[in-house]
Amino acid sequence: MIALIDYDSGNLRSVQKALLKVGADVRVARSPGEMAGADAVVLPGVGAFDDCVNAMRRQDLLGAIKEFIGSGRPFLGICVGYQALFERSEEFNSCAPGLGVFGGKVVRFSSTSGLKVPQIGWNQLRILRQDCPIFEGIPSGSYVYFVHSFFPKPDDPALPATETTHGEAFASSVWRGNVYATQFHPEKSQTVGLRLLKNFVALGK
Repeated sequence: MIALIDYDSGNLRSVQKALLKVGADVRVARSPGEMAGADAVVLPGVGAFDDCVNAMRRQDLLGAIKEFIGSGRPFLGICVGYQALFERSEEFNSCAPGLGVFGGKVVRFSSTSGLKVPQIGWNQLRILRQDCPIFEGIPSGSYVYFVHSFFPKPDDPALPATETTHGEAFASSVWRGNVYATQFHPEKSQTVGLRLLKNFVALGK
């Protein structure tokens, strides 16, 4: 069973539908108790960093997520759910500390890049770590769907699993141990995204 964290994120249902499509048994979880017994957890997200973190704090989910990650079971963060794994964000003078699972901060695309911010639409993945399980069967150069103005800058240079360029190169996904996270939206990325989610679901079986 996969616990899908619900903190009133706008794209929860699309993630749920995509997970069901690849054969997952999904439970929507709004509390630590509803995460109990999960084989894997997915933390989706759209919107602002502080809104995400503060909503999870009100639902007592922050500690439960850290505890789950510490158990070694597979965990996937998507978009703001990816950013929340880092220590802090520069978004809107953010004050809320992140989960701190990874060292680093979330920054905005440079306004001098000459490109549209937010980045909305399809862009390519350059796969840096061919052994990353969630990218099995996905070739480097595949296109996925992004909606974001901010992205994490990991302190650990070995953390990124893929890189994407939008004016500047950024870590479009990361992987360490049982924790996977993507800045792009697998649930909106058609065949490639469904393959990624199918690979992730298989890790929890």
